[in-house]
Amino acid sequence: MRRLAGVGVLVTRPQAQSAELCRLLEAHGATTFAFPAITIDALATPPEFARRIGDPGAFDLVVFTSANAVRHGAALLGPRRDRAIAAIGPATRRALDLAGYPVAITPRGGFDSEHLLAEPALRVLAGRRVLLVKGVGGRDLLARELAARGARVESLEVYRRSPAAPEPARLRELEARLDAGALQVVTATSVEIATALLAISTPRLRAALARLHWLAPAGRVASALDALGVRGPRIAAASPEDPALLEALSRWAADRSGDQSNESK
Repeated sequence: MRRLAGVGVLVTRPQAQSAELCRLLEAHGATTFAFPAITIDALATPPEFARRIGDPGAFDLVVFTSANAVRHGAALLGPRRDRAIAAIGPATRRALDLAGYPVAITPRGGFDSEHLLAEPALRVLAGRRVLLVKGVGGRDLLARELAARGARVESLEVYRRSPAAPEPARLRELEARLDAGALQVVTATSVEIATALLAISTPRLRAALARLHWLAPAGRVASALDALGVRGPRIAAASPEDPALLEALSRWAADRSGDQSNESK
């Protein structure tokens, strides 16, 4: 039996990253509606980035803060594969692996700046040059803490996140699905996605979203939902990774099926 049969999921990741999650959920019986809340835009070409930082070999460590940072910035490293590279989490590490760059440092117990900073290899950095490859904005914890540990930190912003501008017809289609009760769950896998989704929503859409279950990783994203005034029920995932989202959603669906069976007795 497919464990997500009868579950409709609103997937809000950027367009290029939503297809894999949609396929995974649909393979387990869910129906999905892709509605990207943000767009990811490169800020320059890889050669332009390379000119900005100079010789990548001058850095003792290169830290990638997201899979998007890898997609838009890994090429600046050039053909060498022996550089010391850190990835903030498993998705970022996979992106680097696919690009052919071995990762020396990645958190063992999480997927954020705090967990990366807890790695022993980053405790003492006196005099070392560190390049952070990242998106525009976001948290500055990593840069501040690495500098406090003695590193000479340089940040390179390689992409920008912007709220999406969905076509009116797409908005109407989403509203129709929500009105019909075809969607029960909405994903919010980052603070930026949750913030943008609410910002681009019409009042009618906001009211409908408030009735859905919000599938989000525990921790920062869950706290952000509270700050944004989201009061809908939550489904807590261990991480924003696809397998963790599937596991949390499957657990919720099983509990929901059990509740419905008990009510019918």
